[in-house]
Amino acid sequence: MKALILAGGTGKRLWPVSRRKQPKQFKPLLGKKSLVKSTYDRIKKGFKTGDIFISINQEQRPGIIAELGKSVIKNLIIEPEKKGTAAAIGLACARFKPDEIIVTVNSDQFIGDVGEYLRVLKRAEQAVKKYPEYLVLIGLKPAYPETGYGYIKLGRPIDKIGRDQLFNISGFKEKPNLATAKRYLKSRGYLWNPACFVFKAKVMLELFKKYLPAQYQVLAEIKKQPAKLKSEFKKIKKISIDYGIMEKADQMLCLPAAFDWVDVGSWQTIHQILAGHGSKNVSQGSYVNIDSSGNLVYSYSGKLMATVGVKDSVIIETEDAVLVCPKNRSQEVKKIVEELEKRGWEKYL
Repeated sequence: MKALILAGGTGKRLWPVSRRKQPKQFKPLLGKKSLVKSTYDRIKKGFKTGDIFISINQEQRPGIIAELGKSVIKNLIIEPEKKGTAAAIGLACARFKPDEIIVTVNSDQFIGDVGEYLRVLKRAEQAVKKYPEYLVLIGLKPAYPETGYGYIKLGRPIDKIGRDQLFNISGFKEKPNLATAKRYLKSRGYLWNPACFVFKAKVMLELFKKYLPAQYQVLAEIKKQPAKLKSEFKKIKKISIDYGIMEKADQMLCLPAAFDWVDVGSWQTIHQILAGHGSKNVSQGSYVNIDSSGNLVYSYSGKLMATVGVKDSVIIETEDAVLVCPKNRSQEVKKIVEELEKRGWEKYL
């Protein structure tokens, strides 16, 4: 099995630290290692280095080499421009042998129990070998009623692979409101969707042919004539793998799992990982607080940070920007980046 680390994202919700050429996955947001380095080291514990591939866009090539070393160059799958997760996965499938089994791995996730995580990936590989025409999705048992994740709705159980039960997939549910998320938690029929997919390359390409035929024609041309990568790739319409393929495909199975997992998608998430759900302040750099709690305070320029009476807020300071927002609105940081793009303030992007 080949591991495909998807590292081409931009991380707009983690501005001002995450920038276009140095997005969140290249930053040490949860410790001394960058997110992508942590992901690569985690996967290395269960895969040979020659079986680990990294999908990035052209702008990010220097950053990924700086993080992982020159030895990864031969295993980079580089998009000439960013076109969404469908294009990234499709391009990888066009490079691999038809019967190769692939697992997609996001570069911006926190995994608690690495041993169990790797065990589940190997179990999913076994499931694909037994059901080669199917996609196998990892589903995670919700730990609490999360409104920021997508959910997999389980269908009927169909088989066991070792001690693990395989289910049909009844459908997908996007980010629910709190009341719905609480109902999902109680029902046990809904799992978090961490976008961890296991499949044969040729099966995924057949799904492109069926549901994204224009993309399929581009990928087929690139596979036939690799020198046309740049000219052909620009023809692809940007779309995510979820909307383009997953929500339409019918031959899919789900393997429920229970390892600790968090999608590092916002500043609130980072506070949650480092502090739990309590009111502890989390800081990086010099920080003095008076009567303040539940804050995430990061200084990347070395300036002293100080708060008085500030609660449940995000305060992020870099050399050229300062972000301040309520922690529960940190998903909206993406809107700041969109506004900067509208104004043409490229130096802040």
